[in-house]
Amino acid sequence: MIVPVILAGGSGTRLWPLSRRMHPKQFLPLTGGENSMLQETIARLEGVECAPPIVICNEEHRFLVAEQLQQLGKRDATIALEPAGRNTAPAIAVAALKALQQDDDPVLLVLAADHVISQITPFHQAIECAVELAQTDQLVTFGIVPNAPETGYGYIRSGEVVDKGYQVAQFVEKPDQETAQDYLESGGYYWNSGMFCFRAAHYLDELSQYAPEMVQCCRQAVESGVDDLDFFRLAREPFLQSPSDSIDYAVMEKTNCAAMVALDAGWNDIGSWSALWEIDDKDDNGNAQKGDVLLFDTRDTLVHAESRLVTTVGVDNLVIIETKDAVLVADKNEAQHVKTLVNTLRQQQRPEDQFHRVVYRPWGHFDSIEEEGRFKVKRITVKPGGRTSVQMHHHRSEHWVVVSGTARVTKEGKSFLVTENESIYINVGESHSLENPGVLPLDLIEVQTGGYLGEDDIVRYDDLYGRED
Repeated sequence: MIVPVILAGGSGTRLWPLSRRMHPKQFLPLTGGENSMLQETIARLEGVECAPPIVICNEEHRFLVAEQLQQLGKRDATIALEPAGRNTAPAIAVAALKALQQDDDPVLLVLAADHVISQITPFHQAIECAVELAQTDQLVTFGIVPNAPETGYGYIRSGEVVDKGYQVAQFVEKPDQETAQDYLESGGYYWNSGMFCFRAAHYLDELSQYAPEMVQCCRQAVESGVDDLDFFRLAREPFLQSPSDSIDYAVMEKTNCAAMVALDAGWNDIGSWSALWEIDDKDDNGNAQKGDVLLFDTRDTLVHAESRLVTTVGVDNLVIIETKDAVLVADKNEAQHVKTLVNTLRQQQRPEDQFHRVVYRPWGHFDSIEEEGRFKVKRITVKPGGRTSVQMHHHRSEHWVVVSGTARVTKEGKSFLVTENESIYINVGESHSLENPGVLPLDLIEVQTGGYLGEDDIVRYDDLYGRED
């Protein structure tokens, strides 16, 4: 049985301002379609006989993952929640232990949630070869056939031919430009994709040999973990005690069982805005654009407009990304340094590091339209069947005006139906909840007033989604 393991715990800081800590790139539709990168990762496995996937993600992203899997009809997936990131080796160990609870001898197909693979047939063929190698107790990685002297990737040097792949002769760190050119010309080097295939039990055996403490901590975290709604929560303390290490350093560079299957299928890890420009459709002047964009005398530029008209005149080789609350303008050749900018935002505790202006919740989402002093205005959308927690605020009152749909409002234990053009007022200290009992989205405007308007001024009494106060 092949068990897809989707690693969805990344932060995607190099794709700020679209990618934020609470809504990183793997949950965004970056490649032109409606599906997010996570959804594309799962959808491209159609035609491969697989068990339900195991998705490893952060607790903070659990509702995003659950909703996107439900949109694909993958309600039987396992969503394992990490209390904190411990890199790829422990995450895959957790997946191996969970897979062994369902099957005696599963083969794991480990994929990142934020990669692009444009050619499905050669990808499926490479999976078939990798599974055959995995069943002979090889730890298989996928080596990307390089098409440029890329300095942003680690490399794999291939060794002797084994079945439909190669023994791994060496893992190589990211090279300088001259060395990368030599690798490209030699023909024996491949980009390290970070995708793997192996028997779950064999991976744990090898990891036990080189990192026994890690396996012990992960085993305790799984055995003491608990099911919570649609999720499996790893036990916090044992998982936090696990060493943090990548699978490459923990196992692949040490084992004698490392093998590689070559993959030439239009792979890209979208590690920067320049990488996204490379795979996007372009006009005759080399410009890739999305949204309300008007270009004049512009070349080789990526423009993404989310909420307003963006225009350019007489520029070239730029990245211009506009969102509702931030704008990035960068030289395309320097786009990888966006991460440094995000670190500064984090040090300054700017909200633009964590959240978009539109913030998603399990019941729907809200857009903070205006905030100044003692008031804040939001547009709130509650999906059909969605319900906020029963809650109370110490420092603010709220006035709700229904724009479309019907709301069921519960205030101090009494329920009211509030329809279009009607409103209701929530005083400071009153318990309340908001529910959409209809089949269409509920839209309303919320005006908050008070001395403190932070999102942490919430005391939850009851929550449909199991969120802690």
